[in-house]
Amino acid sequence: MVAVADGLEFGDPEQGKAVFGQCSFCHKIGQGAQDGIGPHLNGIFGRRAGAHEGFKYSEDMSMMGADGLTWNLETLNAYLENPKALVSRTRMNFAGLEEEQDRADILAYLRQFSASPQNIPEAAPTAQAREVELPDDILAIVGDTDYGEYLSSECKTCHQQDGTDEGIPSITQWPTEDFVIAMHAYKQKLRPHPVMQMMAGRLSAEEIAALAAYFGNLD
Repeated sequence: MVAVADGLEFGDPEQGKAVFGQCSFCHKIGQGAQDGIGPHLNGIFGRRAGAHEGFKYSEDMSMMGADGLTWNLETLNAYLENPKALVSRTRMNFAGLEEEQDRADILAYLRQFSASPQNIPEAAPTAQAREVELPDDILAIVGDTDYGEYLSSECKTCHQQDGTDEGIPSITQWPTEDFVIAMHAYKQKLRPHPVMQMMAGRLSAEEIAALAAYFGNLD
């Protein structure tokens, strides 16, 4: 480990890459990384919370950033340990990393992708394979938001429309492609959740696209 301020330490970036697997469905990092369910994490060190241009944050995250919250080793460590303790109504539906070593390792991994200070260059690309490869014609379906709203009532028996997390992950404002891929992964039973497998198994590709369009455009 490399000791830093406040008694915190960076861990092993190679181990951190493995820990990052828990984050990779929502967050991308590396050359060419783009926003998805969560913002990309290139340049996260030194970034003001809720200030990454083009990504729609929760009101609480934006407010914390406006009040001065900036991501550094100390604040990221606290956020990774218990996200909702630092930002009470964050949309990040993640319970946190309890093990101090896991947090130290993932922070060392993330640190490689921030350009400040300048002697730490951006690391090599870390492309993430899709959970399921879908034909282009399925990914190209433009969902009908009105039809998606009609279909959504069953989803809303568990998922909160306003994006809050009551023990069940939010699906509000998911990027449509991520939503479609996730639902088809359940449909093909590549994701191990029997209720979601059953729900997705009853939906056509057009119905999945409609739900993706509806939830992706909810405020």
